[in-house]
Amino acid sequence: MKLLIVESPGKIQKLQGILGGQWTVAASVGHVRDLPVKDIGVQAPNFIPQYEATEKGRGVLAKLSALAKNADEVYLATDPDREGEAIAWHLEDALGLSNPKRVTYTSITEQDVNNGIANARTIDMHLVKAQEGRRVLDRFCGYLVSMPLSNAVGERLSAGRVQSPAVRLIVERERVIRSFVSTTHYGVEFVFEAVENIQDGWKASWKTDNFLEAGQSYILDKALAEKVAKLKTLTVKDFSDTEKKQAPPAPFTTSSLQQAASNALKFDPKKTMTVAQKIYEGGHISYMRTDSPNLSAEAIAEIRAFCDAQGLPIVETPRTYKLKAGAQEGHEAIRPTHIEVVEIEGTADEKALYQLIRLRVLASQLQDAVFSVRTVMLESELEGKPVYFEAKGRTLTFEGWKIIIANDEALADDDSTQAEESTNDIPVLRTDSLVTAVSASMKTKKTQASPRFTQASLVRELEKSGIGRPATYASILENIMGREYVIEEKRKLHSTPLGEKLIDAMQGFFTFLDFEFTKNMENQLDEIAEGKLDYLTVVSKSYDVLVKEVQLFRAKNAIPCPACQGLNLAHKIKPQAPKDKGYDFWACADCKATFSNVNSRPGEQKVAPALTDFECEKCKSKLKHLKGQKKDGSGTYDFFACSNDDCKTNYDNMEGKPTAQIPKDKGKETEYKCKKCKKPLLEKPTKTGGVWFSCSGYPKCKERYWANEDKTPKFEG
Repeated sequence: MKLLIVESPGKIQKLQGILGGQWTVAASVGHVRDLPVKDIGVQAPNFIPQYEATEKGRGVLAKLSALAKNADEVYLATDPDREGEAIAWHLEDALGLSNPKRVTYTSITEQDVNNGIANARTIDMHLVKAQEGRRVLDRFCGYLVSMPLSNAVGERLSAGRVQSPAVRLIVERERVIRSFVSTTHYGVEFVFEAVENIQDGWKASWKTDNFLEAGQSYILDKALAEKVAKLKTLTVKDFSDTEKKQAPPAPFTTSSLQQAASNALKFDPKKTMTVAQKIYEGGHISYMRTDSPNLSAEAIAEIRAFCDAQGLPIVETPRTYKLKAGAQEGHEAIRPTHIEVVEIEGTADEKALYQLIRLRVLASQLQDAVFSVRTVMLESELEGKPVYFEAKGRTLTFEGWKIIIANDEALADDDSTQAEESTNDIPVLRTDSLVTAVSASMKTKKTQASPRFTQASLVRELEKSGIGRPATYASILENIMGREYVIEEKRKLHSTPLGEKLIDAMQGFFTFLDFEFTKNMENQLDEIAEGKLDYLTVVSKSYDVLVKEVQLFRAKNAIPCPACQGLNLAHKIKPQAPKDKGYDFWACADCKATFSNVNSRPGEQKVAPALTDFECEKCKSKLKHLKGQKKDGSGTYDFFACSNDDCKTNYDNMEGKPTAQIPKDKGKETEYKCKKCKKPLLEKPTKTGGVWFSCSGYPKCKERYWANEDKTPKFEG
């Protein structure tokens, strides 16, 4: 028997059907190991990560270990990216596998899967080290910076190597909008006589360049615009007909798919990737995490043959696209595995996203759309100064790639959308002839602030700035919104006061907040993956820089302990939960003093209760006498408690002496059954000498019953 281990359980059924009964397909369900939850897990000078099985991973590893022991060969077919390569290595190491075979394929089809198995290789440790470098650098930023940052601000904050620059983008945009002052400016539009069945006439707009003063972008003089609007007769100075071509947008990368799905389908990036994962697991599209817009030669040939058979206008030379800076060509663009499949089985969302991907790929190999563009320059005179008007219109003369779509939005993302002149049916005009406007209107306009980011436009900006990589965009958004540094209202992203506090506190101290630094770090991780740089060099250098930055930050921002003036004062906070009272106080690691929290600053020092001469009956430690007002205002408390934190034994105060607490009466089990869960009822005494009944299934079942006069449960009423 051969064992094939993949990441997602959703792939198992499809792969098992392809491989047959001689194979067992199992899933790792993502990562099985990670750095420790309660410790940094990586130390100088060697920076060797100390991994441990995740809570979910322990059970998964146990199951996979049993399968691997009975397998003749083990194939690791985790996702074909750095993250997948790292998971494959963790499986090899954690399971103690001897010479497992690494399998990669970019689509779950019989041909690609069998080809991947036939060309199995060893694990690429350059890719593993690149992923490990990313994880360790992220851990450094979060672990070393978050606590000093929280202590300085007085609120729980979390720093992130890529999340914090993303928050910075939104905060800075918010502040630009907040400080923006709108400028009122003016323009003029003429409407000319309708000819040749043109009902609304054609239009020309005032070209204001020669009236603008130095440093001016707009006409601010309303009186001047009113004078221009009174000019009705103009001379045709120039008339031209030209041809303009519009190429189709490139096939989807991860980023452009997220943007287009937001524009056309109103999906957020997380939903886009979730739906795309399902389509990929169904064998309908190639791998959906990629930053290359190019297709394989085989895919192009298949697409062109299909287009030719359908009578679609194929471009003469197959199209290829220029990669963006930092992009990797490890995977081709996202494409259908079978271009002839028009509609897949699945949910409405899956069908809609597949259609978007398919149309985009088909369009990429079709001819340009061609427009006939007509431009007219008109001239008049005002107080001895020439006044120019321009009219421009265009007509689609050859559909090209547009033949396969109903509207441009379904294919376009922000990068590929090209400005289009609105339809303006200009008649043929002779140069030096006169034209007379039938109406004129002065346009009052106001400048607008830059728009707030949407999730889609933020992804585009992250990609442009080199922050993160295709696999991380959705998680970046999820992280910054989940921590409430950013909120979304009507599909627009707004920074919160907490997000602004985060950026203000970090600005000027931490280089990973700088966009160029973050971009360069991503490039270094790419070079580790390519074997051009080594893990230790990149990580150790980054660590040294970060440690110095943290030291400087603490020296300038740390709140000194009111008791000893040390700089190791920490704000300890845990939100109240249904089964947890939570806490909120300050504690000094040097002198052990604790303080109440007042407006995110240390308040009154908490004095530890004095030890009494009484001893704990359980562990013989001294007892503390605790007395005071309950936090919720419901009354007072007065009892003795063991000073040994591990013991946790409490005693009632009976006339100033500790007395063992009387255990609560759990009740006597009866033959009566709970009407809700059928478990036995417990008979319990009331304060007045009667009885009542509670379910023994508590706390899962909270049913209670009063008693009848004969002390039986009162099930009705």
